[in-house]
Amino acid sequence: MSGSLAGKVALVTGASSGIGEAAALALAKAGAAVAVSARRKDRLDDLVRRIEAQGGKAIALPGDVALEGDASKAVEDTVSRLGRIDILVNSAGVIQAGGVESLPLDEWRRVIDINLMGTLYCCKAAIGPMKAQGGGDIVNISSTAGRRAAGIFGPYTTSKFGLTGMTEGLRQEVGGAGIRVCIIEPGATSTEVAGGISDPTMRAAMEQHVGKEGAMAPDDVADAIIFVVSLPARAN
Repeated sequence: MSGSLAGKVALVTGASSGIGEAAALALAKAGAAVAVSARRKDRLDDLVRRIEAQGGKAIALPGDVALEGDASKAVEDTVSRLGRIDILVNSAGVIQAGGVESLPLDEWRRVIDINLMGTLYCCKAAIGPMKAQGGGDIVNISSTAGRRAAGIFGPYTTSKFGLTGMTEGLRQEVGGAGIRVCIIEPGATSTEVAGGISDPTMRAAMEQHVGKEGAMAPDDVADAIIFVVSLPARAN
């Protein structure tokens, strides 16, 4: 597939739906070979078929980024099967409603393990290959909740505040090696994110929030990702 990213290889986590799925399709359309990772293998396989039907190249790498071994293997398999990794898009994420007092700690751990630690695992695994090839792009998908706390979604906003700090630290750490690190912080975006909220009232409220008039579409965020990774290397 020809395009501005022809010859590039991308890995997208959380690619079974929403922003991750849109990002994978957009990257493939721009010419990149795409490795897609998420827990739902059937959806990944369908996404690969759609990309290939449009003349693109894609591989499915099922796994759970909350598990360090799975996250590292996704990067390793991308490099071994596609030859390199030029772009890493960390889009895997979940949300849960509740606060410090009200929400069980295992729910806090689950959100932080996926949203923050899963991103950290993938970033750490990608640095070595990117340095060896002379550079690359890491794009972390956050949220406006990473800048403005939403107490009713305690673990989510905590994970996204942490992601902001980790991303800025990483940008400073590896920028000199030619690795550009970016964070994108969408507001309400029409995705399936509300489906995992255990409280039915809060789940309905979030579904209304992401489905309201004026909410972003996953394609809008994918366009921002393409813009970032298409910039000249000097733009950081």
